[in-house]
Amino acid sequence: MDMRTRITTALKQAMKDKDTERLSTLRLINAAIKDRDIAKRAEVNEEATGCGDADVLEILGKMSKQRKESARAYEEGGRLDLAERELREVEVIEEFLPKQLDDDEVAAAIQAAISATGAGSIRDMGKVMGALKSRYAGRMDFGKVGPLVKDHLCSASNGG
Repeated sequence: MDMRTRITTALKQAMKDKDTERLSTLRLINAAIKDRDIAKRAEVNEEATGCGDADVLEILGKMSKQRKESARAYEEGGRLDLAERELREVEVIEEFLPKQLDDDEVAAAIQAAISATGAGSIRDMGKVMGALKSRYAGRMDFGKVGPLVKDHLCSASNGG
């Protein structure tokens, strides 16, 4: 079952269950997906098929990250009620994300991507990141992975 179908099914179930909080979050997810579809159609200038599962995973990852940052800001501002609401939204969003890789799995994935692309220096970082994004979309935080890839490539080019 593709991501859109899973989200739509969950949305219908939330309607039946009268779970307003979950329903609200699922509607936000659907709206973000539809926005991406419209943007893709505008880019292509023809009948585009819309965004696929990789795009949906990217959208969900961004939504989760935004809400975690908002929750942190609310906590710092003493608004625990709003922080809790954001974290509940994160829980709903993360139901649709694949399991995140742990640190050892991330390190192994980086090594595999470096080997597969034949990367030997920092100039090959784009190739490595592209390979990781295509294979592990939604399963790792690329903001944290970038510096790790850079470290691996720098140590490899310095004879490490």
